[in-house]
Amino acid sequence: MPVTAKTPLYETFDRLKSKGLLAYKAGDHAKAKPFLMQAADCLLRIAKTRSDDNVRTEQEDLAQQLIDLAKECAAKKGKSGKKGRVKDHSGDDGSDANDWIVREKPDISFDDIAGLDEVKEEIRLKMIHPLAYPEEAAEYGISAGGGLLVYGPPGTGKTMIAKAVANEIDATFFMVSPAEMLSKWVGEAEQNVSKLFDAAKAEEKAVIFIDEIEALAPRRGSGGSTVMQRVVPQILQELEGFDCGERCLLFIGATNKPWMLDDAMMRPGRFDTMAYLGLPDTAARMRMLEIYLGDRPLDDDVNLNKLCESLDGYSGADIKNLATKSASVPFMDFVKSGGKDDRRPIAMQDILSVLKGIKPSVKPDDLKRYKKFAETGK
Repeated sequence: MPVTAKTPLYETFDRLKSKGLLAYKAGDHAKAKPFLMQAADCLLRIAKTRSDDNVRTEQEDLAQQLIDLAKECAAKKGKSGKKGRVKDHSGDDGSDANDWIVREKPDISFDDIAGLDEVKEEIRLKMIHPLAYPEEAAEYGISAGGGLLVYGPPGTGKTMIAKAVANEIDATFFMVSPAEMLSKWVGEAEQNVSKLFDAAKAEEKAVIFIDEIEALAPRRGSGGSTVMQRVVPQILQELEGFDCGERCLLFIGATNKPWMLDDAMMRPGRFDTMAYLGLPDTAARMRMLEIYLGDRPLDDDVNLNKLCESLDGYSGADIKNLATKSASVPFMDFVKSGGKDDRRPIAMQDILSVLKGIKPSVKPDDLKRYKKFAETGK
C-alpha cells in the first residue's frame, strides 16, 4: 500500500492493525478480531477521501484482507486464551461481546496533554475528585460517572482526553466504533449497545468511549434508517441507568459535528456535561512543541517561541505533523548520502520550509460553527 500522510485517522489505523496482527500471530484470535475490524473500518474511511483511484482501490483491498482475517478469527473463537478479555456477555443471537469490544489500560495521563486546563478540571470534578474523596462527595451529593460529550475540530485531542481519564482513575477503557456497533456480524445493533454497557458495568471502574458518536445517535426524524430509530432509544435507556452503586462508569462520546446529535442526548442525565476542545492557545502550542520536538536533536537556531507564534490557528494534530515532517528532512539528507554524512540536527529552516506546505486543517468558518453551537446548542 502506498505510504500516505500520517493523519490522526491513519495513525489510529496503523495502531489498530499492528495490535490486531500481533494478537493474531500470537494465536489470540478473540483479541485480534476487534482490532482487525476497527482497523478495516478506519482504512475504508481513509479510502473514501482518496482522489487517486489506484490508491483508493489498494486501500479498499487491504481493508477487505483485514476483514477476511477477522472472519477467520471469528471461526477460531474459543480456541485461544481469554487473558485480558471482558466477561462473556453473549446474547440470544449467539454473538459475544468479546468478539468486537476493544478494552485496554491506556498509559496517557493529563500531563501528556498540552492545554485544555478547563476541560481537565471539569472532568476531574465529574469523575476523579469524587473517587478521591468519596465521603466528602457523598456529603455534598456529588456522584462519580455519567455522560460526557467532548466536541470540537479534528485533531484537538478528544481521544487522548478519553484515554487519560481512564488512566487517571485506573479504569478499564472500552473503545468502540459505530461501525462495529451497527455491524450485522454481531447481531442487532440495539442488542450490541446493551452488551457494551453490560460489559462495562461488570468492571469496578470503566470508561466507554465512542468516537463519531453522531453516527450512532443522529437526529431522529431526519430520514434516518430504522436501525438508528431503534439504537438511539436504547442508548438513552442505558444512559438513564448509570446509577451503578459502588461501581463507577463514565460514558464519553466524541464528535466533530455536535449539531448532528439527537437532541435527547443533550438532556441532563445523559450527556449532562459538554466540553469544547478548541484549538490550542499559546501556552498549549508551546507545550506541544516541547513534547513533539523535545526528544529530537535540534539546532541551536531553533526558536520555539517564534515558531509558536507562527502556529496560531493550527491544531494539535497539525503541530505533531509539522514536527514529524521536519525531522524527516535531516534524516533523508543522511539517507541520501548513503550514511556517509554526519547526522545533523533539525534546523529552523527545515521547520519553516515544511511549515510553508502545511495549512491549518481547521477553517475559520468551522470555528464559527462551533462557537454557534456552544452558544445555542444547535
